[in-house]
Amino acid sequence: MTFLEQCIQDSMPIWQDCLESEFVQGVAHGTLPEECFKGYIVDDSLYLREYSKVFAWGILHSHDMEEIRNYYSLLSFVNESEDATRRYYLKRYRLTDEAIQPLPLRPENRAYVDCMLTAARDGQGAAECMMACLPCMLSYGWIFGEVIRRYPQAESTPYWPFVRDYAGNRYEAICRDWSDFTDRVCRDLSPERQRACLETCLEIFRACSLHELHFWEMSAKPRTDL
Repeated sequence: MTFLEQCIQDSMPIWQDCLESEFVQGVAHGTLPEECFKGYIVDDSLYLREYSKVFAWGILHSHDMEEIRNYYSLLSFVNESEDATRRYYLKRYRLTDEAIQPLPLRPENRAYVDCMLTAARDGQGAAECMMACLPCMLSYGWIFGEVIRRYPQAESTPYWPFVRDYAGNRYEAICRDWSDFTDRVCRDLSPERQRACLETCLEIFRACSLHELHFWEMSAKPRTDL
């Protein structure tokens, strides 16, 4: 078992709670009020803006061009793939990026991005940075893969484009590439850094998985400023 697989196993009960959260279950069954999903899209847009900054810290701490290329590919994927579906829903709800960017992050969202940015800023390299951003990437793939497997009716809901994005072959391939890179990073740590770093990385992964759960719980309630 790789170190990343240990992290996922450790956080799997949290991911199960995410799957069973009111928001995700509402998406799966098509019963989630659209005002809640509208609020989620706004919060996700604000989150992705801050999430992108995690990779900036990763680039700053990079030791070689391979790391820099990895962060660049991550940022490109966020901007191109995730942004397309996000913009679809912004248009559906008659929202624009220009209008929502000045809005505040809700407390759960702010706590999450602060946790990621702190881990990436204070870490010594790619291991901490990847552990900060991977719970979002990998848990989405697992959660919405389970949604499709368990709830085929999701295909007939207004949220299908959202679900489909995180359960497709391309997303799975991208996550596999990120995971392989992270495994190499953790495996190649110097002996003097390995033990303390891996313990810290497990804590970062678990903390960010918990923030994922809090984000889903937050999203079950609509924003009041739209």
